Amino acid sequence: MKYMETAELPDELYELLDGRELITKQHEAMMLMTVTEEGWPHTAMISVGEIVALDRGQVRLAMWNGTATTRNMIRTGKATLVLVYSGKAYYVKLVLRLLPVLPAAKHPRERFEADILSVRADVAAYADIRSGIQVDFKEPEAVLTRWYETLAELRL
Repeated sequence: MKYMETAELPDELYELLDGRELITKQHEAMMLMTVTEEGWPHTAMISVGEIVALDRGQVRLAMWNGTATTRNMIRTGKATLVLVYSGKAYYVKLVLRLLPVLPAAKHPRERFEADILSVRADVAAYADIRSGIQVDFKEPEAVLTRWYETLAELRL
């Protein structure tokens, strides 16, 4: 494996997380890793409708209220985004800040702003990584509508 590391989102990740053309990205899912109070890794899945890149060095996340992941993020101020995309495995270390609640939010969530501490890409010379986690929604139109609304609120 060859590792490439940077402090900014590479082009392909920035475009994936730009909040546009969600219909073409709706099947992409990512893992968000946090650490429990007991020190164990905790994994949650998130979608392109719950994270938006403000620029190459900063993203915002919309997380469900009261979940273990959200509690871990509030407590530690850290998370790692793990995804397979464009033939690479990416590990994005995030430093988090909890944002104020939006009282009139259509889809109430805990909102976080995150600075990108590092982005590591695993690439193998002998193999291509073909896919990561892919999902199919039972009601894609409703999900896409909610995503666009959620991402609009993240930009506030």
